[in-house]
Amino acid sequence: MSYQGLDYVLFLAAVALLFRLLAARRTLRVALLVAASYAFYALANPVHLVLLAGLTGADWLLVRALHGATGRRRRRWLAAAVTLDLGALAVFKYAAFLTGSVTAGLAALGLDVAPAALDLGFPLGVSFYVFSSLTYSIDVYRGRCAPADSLLDYAAYVSFFPKLIAGPIARARQFLPQLAAAPRFDDAATGRGLFLILVGLVKKVALADDLGRNLVDRVFDAPQRYSSFEVLAGVYGYTFQIYCDFSGLADIAIGSALLLGLVLPRNFDLPYRATSLQEFWHRWHISLSTWLRDYLYIPLGGNRRGPLRTYVNLFLTMLLGGLWHGAGWTFVAWGALHGAGLAVTRAFQRRRRPAARSATLPGRLLGGLLTFHFVALCWIFFRAPSFDVARAVLARIAEGSTYAPNLTPRVVGVLLAAALLHYLPRDWHARVRARFVSAPAPAQAAVLFAAAVALSRLATTFVPFIYQQF
Repeated sequence: MSYQGLDYVLFLAAVALLFRLLAARRTLRVALLVAASYAFYALANPVHLVLLAGLTGADWLLVRALHGATGRRRRRWLAAAVTLDLGALAVFKYAAFLTGSVTAGLAALGLDVAPAALDLGFPLGVSFYVFSSLTYSIDVYRGRCAPADSLLDYAAYVSFFPKLIAGPIARARQFLPQLAAAPRFDDAATGRGLFLILVGLVKKVALADDLGRNLVDRVFDAPQRYSSFEVLAGVYGYTFQIYCDFSGLADIAIGSALLLGLVLPRNFDLPYRATSLQEFWHRWHISLSTWLRDYLYIPLGGNRRGPLRTYVNLFLTMLLGGLWHGAGWTFVAWGALHGAGLAVTRAFQRRRRPAARSATLPGRLLGGLLTFHFVALCWIFFRAPSFDVARAVLARIAEGSTYAPNLTPRVVGVLLAAALLHYLPRDWHARVRARFVSAPAPAQAAVLFAAAVALSRLATTFVPFIYQQF
């Protein structure tokens, strides 16, 4: 079941109706969430449901033991929980990558070794629900989160279907109290939820998928067939495609949760408006960037051990963040570039004067332009299936050819629409949302129906969300 399909809309509507009918029955409504989430996940691959359920049960037991222990025993129980989760992630996501890399390395040394067949299949959303589990275990250990009242509550937190496949990565201390409290439903929250789902679908179907089909995929499949200007347009296209695709998915997830009286954390805040790389990561995939900060960067020492150690910690954090995104060296390169970029940004911030040039309008414009193009450069490695393709894209751009017969009016129009959506004044979006939320239910229904008809005509082929692969 896909988040952009009619089957998801009907599924969500049925779950929301039943959830409201069971609002006064705590155990039953939480059980409904677990059952719906497991059914949703099983439709992708019933076998992988065993991994989700197994990790959930094991983590719940380990954290209960951790909570009741003292001293070194607490650390041992935490180590067991972390090892279990990271071990599952390593086996199911990175086994084929690691064995392939070792085999290639040995071959480079002249040792011919037959590759081991360890591709166990990729469980959807494994990176996201493993990070949710790690959050719970570490926060209970630190005393920042109370253990779940029951296995049912914990299973609902880990598997909640709007966020299960691709986040946002909710913190247990934010989500579990919402399960315990009686849900509150009001017309404004419902209207916001419907509006977010609508915006997410428009971003995905009308913008991201169109850019992918008609520009990005063609350029990255064969960059040598296109001019420098067209390849550069393809890079810009992917820059906006991945934003519209992923932020659209986050909108659908947050909106779906609102229809159930639950709140998920914000995941995007117009990231391409950032004037520095540090600000970009405060705006992009916020739930992941804050996770990396709180559970990796700060434990490594953060900025507490001098400038050099700060730069190393930033680099290592983003390097591992790149590897989290995908089992491939191009993802590692993407993370390394961002890590190096953040280290340079931090070094520059340490050296500049208090009355910094970036506080001026020209400084902000220059910072925004440089940040956008550095991020776009990094996306080349994120999107390219290999370093050979990434090199071909960069080489083609460097040639400087400007003919552009493949940039049709439709392609240019969709690319400009995606950029315009991102750079419109904030209050315009807020005004449109406020008008939708305050409109009578029949008017909202009419808008949703018209949008559904228009999007169904645009969605000529099914395109999975980009972040489902992570």
